[in-house]
Amino acid sequence: MAEASAQIGPLQGAGLTLRLDETRQAAALRYFEAGGAFARAVHAATGVALPAVLGAVEAGAGELTLAWRSPRETLLLTPSAARLAQIEEQLAGAGEGCLVNLTGGVQVLRLTGDRIADLLRRLGGTACVPAAGEARRSRLADVPVLALCVRAGETLLVVDRGYAEHLLLWIRETLLDFPDP
Repeated sequence: MAEASAQIGPLQGAGLTLRLDETRQAAALRYFEAGGAFARAVHAATGVALPAVLGAVEAGAGELTLAWRSPRETLLLTPSAARLAQIEEQLAGAGEGCLVNLTGGVQVLRLTGDRIADLLRRLGGTACVPAAGEARRSRLADVPVLALCVRAGETLLVVDRGYAEHLLLWIRETLLDFPDP
């Protein structure tokens, strides 16, 4: 899968650029209460509170991103394996929750440009388009994807690694069919 995805490389067209973010480390923070002991431990370890429903927050100029996935789960993204290991160690003894390292299981795709919403609407509909500060779970190209936006003009798509090539191919074909801006 990695070889096939690497062959696709950056995709550009119709005012959009899509790149694989191979450096991004990912973890699921799973907990019983969004305001409980584990949430307090996450805040102590990261300096960032768990995001509100459908929320996405970034800290330290991209050092850490937290995105709501469900009432009992938040996605943590960081470009640093050392930072993820540090957080994992700090949360190891925390009660009422756990950190599950997803780095090998998910692929992060970075979309930039001014027509992100147009592309996401074509691939999945209006409900999958996050505004700045939002994370939305939906189906794009008929696979489950978390789309999150922490700043205007950039959206991260988090997809199970097994579906990444499928999604990349759909995006490529959709961009080929996009009318010029």
